[in-house]
Amino acid sequence: MDEEKNFPTMIIPNGTRIEVNDQGQLSIRTPGNLVIQNSGSYSVVESGNGSIRIDPGVKVEAVSVQAADACYIAGTLTAWRVKARKIILEKGAQAYIMLQESEGLELDRSARLVGNFASEKELYLLLGRFTRQLRELPGELGPGGEVPRLGGDGATAPFGGEDPFVSPDGEGEPGYGRRQREDEALELVQMIVERELGRPGLDGDSRGALERVLELVRNRDIEKLSGTYAYLLSQIREPGRELLEARAVLDRLFGGQASS
Repeated sequence: MDEEKNFPTMIIPNGTRIEVNDQGQLSIRTPGNLVIQNSGSYSVVESGNGSIRIDPGVKVEAVSVQAADACYIAGTLTAWRVKARKIILEKGAQAYIMLQESEGLELDRSARLVGNFASEKELYLLLGRFTRQLRELPGELGPGGEVPRLGGDGATAPFGGEDPFVSPDGEGEPGYGRRQREDEALELVQMIVERELGRPGLDGDSRGALERVLELVRNRDIEKLSGTYAYLLSQIREPGRELLEARAVLDRLFGGQASS
């Protein structure tokens, strides 16, 4: 009995939500500060009003990490998205972050940070520019010993045929509804079309088609866009790589098939 009294006490503050998803990943949302002292796999780790700290020697994998104040990393963090006012990597820390949203970033000299893209659009466009290099990666890097498939000539499906905003099973990362994934996909398409309109040597018919697509995307006129985007984009002469990527995003968003 005396030994049992020496065990640490766990306190779950009012307002804390702890859930487990279908993949067995833990989701913790707490209103105050959160200190993680055990390694584990999480879907969401969130501090509504405080900070999050990952202690030394602790390995955390998470889809989403959100802190109103700071995210302190003294161990190892692998995450798809980290959102905090400030991200701090302490001595010996390692962080593999695909998307980071923060006002400040501090790294100790011995810390290591990999990834650190500012948005899905930035990630998508960058990988789209290096599809040839991705296609030439060693076979053992792909699932089942195969190189991840890139659609067509490699320009239309830089994520192995999957769109980063619309997952095949219709489910997104925690907190992402279909409307949010749809908005992000259309924001990417809008950015690409706006860039394409600035391309020198664009003929009148191509410009008119692009302007119509841009109008529908900006107005979020999903019904008209889904029925006309394929025809409008087919009118573009010598479409650029990024425009082919935009076509692939719309194909998957509306259930069509990407074409090269």
